[in-house]
Amino acid sequence: MDTPTKPRGCTSFKVRQLSRRLSQHYDAEVSQSGLKTTQYSLLSHLARLGPTRPVDLAAELKMTASTLSRNLQPLIVAGWITQGAGADARSRLVQLTEEGEIKRREALAHWKTAQQKLNALLGVERVLALHLLIDEAMELLGGEDEPVGDD
Repeated sequence: MDTPTKPRGCTSFKVRQLSRRLSQHYDAEVSQSGLKTTQYSLLSHLARLGPTRPVDLAAELKMTASTLSRNLQPLIVAGWITQGAGADARSRLVQLTEEGEIKRREALAHWKTAQQKLNALLGVERVLALHLLIDEAMELLGGEDEPVGDD
């Protein structure tokens, strides 16, 4: 098979295709814990950060405050995250509950299975190369502080 000398097709479309396929792969495993992959990610970030202002969590996740708010609501309703008063009357803090930590650990086992299956399907070398390529592309494209709406 000949190696193309220039890109063919839309890079954005190809990356979105890959993103959807990867999301399906992880969702199939993580959903066995009762969480979506995005919910597991939120719980994991809160476990790492501790009590956090929603605006700081949104920045960490590179998403808009409104998207974060929508994504937090089911986790608050389930009792896995609490939202309470912050340092002053105008600020809020979100944090993981004990039940949320239990749910996060349950989902972590499924996430690890998804990662191991992906490593087996693609090969560890290809996964490492993909991570490196993504990191390099993100650095070259810049805009790290610009949140995205759909996550």
